[in-house]
Amino acid sequence: MKLLYQTHSPYARKVLVMAHEVGLADRLEVIPHETSPTLRNEEVFQLNPLGKVPVLVRDDGTSLFDSSVICEYLDSPHDGPKMIPAAPTQRWRSLQLQALAQGLCEAGISVRHETVRRPARYRYPAMRDGQIEKLVASYDFLEQEYASRSAAETSIVDIGAIAIATALSWLAFRDLPAFESGRPHLSAWYRAFLQRPSMLATPLAGETVD
Repeated sequence: MKLLYQTHSPYARKVLVMAHEVGLADRLEVIPHETSPTLRNEEVFQLNPLGKVPVLVRDDGTSLFDSSVICEYLDSPHDGPKMIPAAPTQRWRSLQLQALAQGLCEAGISVRHETVRRPARYRYPAMRDGQIEKLVASYDFLEQEYASRSAAETSIVDIGAIAIATALSWLAFRDLPAFESGRPHLSAWYRAFLQRPSMLATPLAGETVD
Protein backbone atom coordinates (compact mmCIF):
# COMPACT_ATOMS: atom_id res chain seq x y z
CA MET A 1 0.00 0.00 0.00
CA LYS A 2 1.08 3.57 -0.65
CA LEU A 3 0.34 6.51 1.64
CA LEU A 4 0.50 9.96 0.10
CA TYR A 5 1.72 11.99 3.02
CA GLN A 6 2.55 15.52 4.13
CA THR A 7 4.92 15.92 7.08
CA HIS A 8 3.06 18.95 8.48
CA SER A 9 -0.47 17.60 8.14
CA PRO A 10 -2.23 16.51 11.34
CA TYR A 11 -4.58 14.36 9.28
CA ALA A 12 -1.73 12.53 7.56
CA ARG A 13 0.03 12.04 10.88
CA LYS A 14 -3.14 10.56 12.38
CA VAL A 15 -3.14 7.90 9.67
CA LEU A 16 0.53 7.05 10.09
CA VAL A 17 0.25 6.89 13.89
CA MET A 18 -2.72 4.57 13.41
CA ALA A 19 -0.65 2.36 11.11
CA HIS A 20 2.10 2.13 13.72
CA GLU A 21 -0.35 1.32 16.50
CA VAL A 22 -1.95 -1.56 14.60
CA GLY A 23 1.36 -2.94 13.29
CA LEU A 24 0.87 -2.04 9.63
CA ALA A 25 3.44 0.74 9.23
CA ASP A 26 5.93 -1.59 7.54
CA ARG A 27 3.34 -2.38 4.86
CA LEU A 28 3.06 1.26 3.82
CA GLU A 29 5.21 3.02 1.27
CA VAL A 30 5.08 6.61 2.50
CA ILE A 31 5.31 9.09 -0.37
CA PRO A 32 5.69 12.79 0.53
CA HIS A 33 3.47 15.26 -1.31
CA GLU A 34 3.02 18.99 -0.83
CA THR A 35 -0.51 20.33 -1.23
CA SER A 36 -2.29 23.58 -0.46
CA PRO A 37 -5.52 25.25 -1.59
CA THR A 38 -3.59 27.50 -3.98
CA LEU A 39 -1.08 25.04 -5.49
CA ARG A 40 -2.52 22.16 -7.48
CA ASN A 41 -0.77 18.81 -7.08
CA GLU A 42 -1.82 16.84 -10.14
CA GLU A 43 -0.83 13.43 -8.78
CA VAL A 44 -2.91 13.96 -5.65
CA PHE A 45 -5.88 15.29 -7.65
CA GLN A 46 -5.86 12.14 -9.77
CA LEU A 47 -6.49 10.12 -6.62
CA ASN A 48 -8.57 12.55 -4.56
CA PRO A 49 -10.76 15.17 -6.26
CA LEU A 50 -10.33 17.40 -3.22
CA GLY A 51 -6.58 17.55 -3.88
CA LYS A 52 -5.70 16.72 -0.28
CA VAL A 53 -3.57 14.20 1.55
CA PRO A 54 -3.58 11.73 3.13
CA VAL A 55 -4.57 9.35 0.38
CA LEU A 56 -4.13 5.59 0.72
CA VAL A 57 -3.55 3.70 -2.51
CA ARG A 58 -4.46 0.08 -1.96
CA ASP A 59 -2.67 -2.83 -3.57
CA ASP A 60 -5.39 -3.08 -6.24
CA GLY A 61 -4.75 0.55 -7.25
CA THR A 62 -7.90 2.02 -5.76
CA SER A 63 -7.58 5.00 -3.43
CA LEU A 64 -9.15 5.91 -0.11
CA PHE A 65 -9.55 9.32 1.53
CA ASP A 66 -9.97 11.12 4.00
CA SER A 67 -8.07 10.30 7.20
CA SER A 68 -11.11 8.91 9.04
CA VAL A 69 -11.92 6.53 6.20
CA ILE A 70 -8.30 5.42 5.91
CA CYS A 71 -8.07 4.79 9.64
CA GLU A 72 -11.20 2.65 9.57
CA TYR A 73 -9.75 0.67 6.67
CA LEU A 74 -6.46 0.13 8.54
CA ASP A 75 -8.38 -1.12 11.56
CA SER A 76 -9.52 -4.18 9.57
CA PRO A 77 -6.45 -6.20 8.43
CA HIS A 78 -4.84 -6.79 11.83
CA ASP A 79 -5.37 -9.18 14.73
CA GLY A 80 -4.75 -6.82 17.63
CA PRO A 81 -7.23 -4.75 19.65
CA LYS A 82 -9.42 -2.65 17.39
CA MET A 83 -8.78 1.09 17.43
CA ILE A 84 -12.45 1.72 16.67
CA PRO A 85 -14.20 -0.06 19.56
CA ALA A 86 -17.11 -2.38 18.87
CA ALA A 87 -18.95 -1.86 22.17
CA PRO A 88 -21.46 0.96 21.62
CA THR A 89 -20.58 3.19 24.59
CA GLN A 90 -16.85 3.08 23.90
CA ARG A 91 -17.38 3.33 20.15
CA TRP A 92 -19.41 6.54 20.23
CA ARG A 93 -17.12 8.07 22.83
CA SER A 94 -14.08 7.33 20.66
CA LEU A 95 -15.68 8.54 17.43
CA GLN A 96 -16.86 11.72 19.13
CA LEU A 97 -13.29 12.48 20.18
CA GLN A 98 -12.17 11.87 16.62
CA ALA A 99 -14.79 14.36 15.43
CA LEU A 100 -13.63 16.87 18.04
CA ALA A 101 -10.04 16.44 16.84
CA GLN A 102 -11.17 17.12 13.29
CA GLY A 103 -12.86 20.30 14.46
CA LEU A 104 -9.76 21.38 16.39
CA CYS A 105 -7.68 21.10 13.24
CA GLU A 106 -10.26 22.94 11.15
CA ALA A 107 -10.46 25.78 13.67
CA GLY A 108 -6.67 25.94 13.89
CA ILE A 109 -6.33 26.10 10.12
CA SER A 110 -8.84 28.93 10.06
CA VAL A 111 -6.90 30.83 12.73
CA ARG A 112 -3.75 30.44 10.67
CA HIS A 113 -5.53 31.79 7.60
CA GLU A 114 -6.57 34.89 9.53
CA THR A 115 -3.15 35.46 11.12
CA VAL A 116 -0.31 34.28 8.88
CA ARG A 117 -1.50 32.73 5.63
CA ARG A 118 -3.98 35.18 4.14
CA PRO A 119 -2.60 38.54 2.89
CA ALA A 120 -2.90 41.04 5.75
CA ARG A 121 -5.45 43.26 4.02
CA TYR A 122 -7.84 40.31 3.64
CA ARG A 123 -7.68 39.03 7.21
CA TYR A 124 -10.85 39.02 9.30
CA PRO A 125 -10.14 39.43 13.06
CA ALA A 126 -13.68 38.48 14.07
CA MET A 127 -13.30 35.14 12.29
CA ARG A 128 -9.95 34.58 14.03
CA ASP A 129 -11.45 35.32 17.43
CA GLY A 130 -14.45 33.09 16.81
CA GLN A 131 -12.25 30.16 15.86
CA ILE A 132 -10.03 30.71 18.91
CA GLU A 133 -13.15 30.52 21.08
CA LYS A 134 -13.83 27.07 19.58
CA LEU A 135 -10.30 25.97 20.40
CA VAL A 136 -10.50 27.14 24.00
CA ALA A 137 -13.93 25.57 24.54
CA SER A 138 -12.64 22.30 23.13
CA TYR A 139 -9.58 22.39 25.38
CA ASP A 140 -11.85 22.87 28.39
CA PHE A 141 -14.08 20.00 27.23
CA LEU A 142 -11.04 17.73 26.96
CA GLU A 143 -9.79 18.73 30.41
CA GLN A 144 -13.14 17.66 31.86
CA GLU A 145 -13.09 14.49 29.77
CA TYR A 146 -9.71 13.35 31.05
CA ALA A 147 -10.42 14.52 34.59
CA SER A 148 -13.47 12.23 34.65
CA ARG A 149 -11.62 9.14 33.44
CA SER A 150 -10.04 6.45 35.56
CA ALA A 151 -6.35 5.65 35.14
CA ALA A 152 -7.30 2.55 33.14
CA GLU A 153 -9.55 4.54 30.83
CA THR A 154 -6.92 7.24 30.35
CA SER A 155 -4.39 4.65 29.19
CA ILE A 156 -6.64 3.28 26.43
CA VAL A 157 -5.33 3.79 22.91
CA ASP A 158 -8.06 4.04 20.30
CA ILE A 159 -8.94 6.22 17.33
CA GLY A 160 -10.20 8.99 19.62
CA ALA A 161 -6.93 9.13 21.53
CA ILE A 162 -4.87 9.00 18.33
CA ALA A 163 -6.91 11.78 16.73
CA ILE A 164 -6.78 14.07 19.78
CA ALA A 165 -3.05 13.55 20.30
CA THR A 166 -2.16 14.27 16.69
CA ALA A 167 -4.46 17.31 16.57
CA LEU A 168 -3.01 18.78 19.77
CA SER A 169 0.54 18.12 18.61
CA TRP A 170 -0.18 20.04 15.41
CA LEU A 171 -1.71 22.96 17.32
CA ALA A 172 1.44 23.11 19.44
CA PHE A 173 3.64 22.74 16.34
CA ARG A 174 1.94 25.74 14.73
CA ASP A 175 2.08 27.88 17.91
CA LEU A 176 -1.69 28.17 18.03
CA PRO A 177 -3.46 29.01 21.32
CA ALA A 178 -1.92 26.88 24.05
CA PHE A 179 -3.92 24.09 25.67
CA GLU A 180 -1.74 22.81 28.53
CA SER A 181 -1.67 25.73 30.96
CA GLY A 182 -4.40 25.40 33.60
CA ARG A 183 -5.47 21.99 32.27
CA PRO A 184 -3.42 19.47 34.28
CA HIS A 185 -5.38 16.35 33.33
CA LEU A 186 -5.28 17.08 29.60
CA SER A 187 -1.61 18.03 29.80
CA ALA A 188 -0.64 14.88 31.70
CA TRP A 189 -2.48 12.65 29.23
CA TYR A 190 -0.99 14.47 26.24
CA ARG A 191 2.58 14.38 27.59
CA ALA A 192 2.29 10.63 28.20
CA PHE A 193 0.87 9.96 24.73
CA LEU A 194 3.70 11.91 23.09
CA GLN A 195 6.12 9.26 24.37
CA ARG A 196 4.46 6.44 22.49
CA PRO A 197 6.69 4.94 19.77
CA SER A 198 4.05 5.75 17.16
CA MET A 199 4.29 9.46 17.99
CA LEU A 200 8.07 9.49 18.24
CA ALA A 201 8.29 7.85 14.80
CA THR A 202 6.08 10.47 13.10
CA PRO A 203 7.37 13.97 13.95
CA LEU A 204 5.78 17.00 12.35
CA ALA A 205 8.05 19.10 10.12
CA GLY A 206 7.90 21.70 7.37
CA GLU A 207 5.87 24.68 6.30
CA THR A 208 2.78 25.07 4.16
CA VAL A 209 3.61 26.60 0.79
CA ASP A 210 0.81 28.63 -0.83
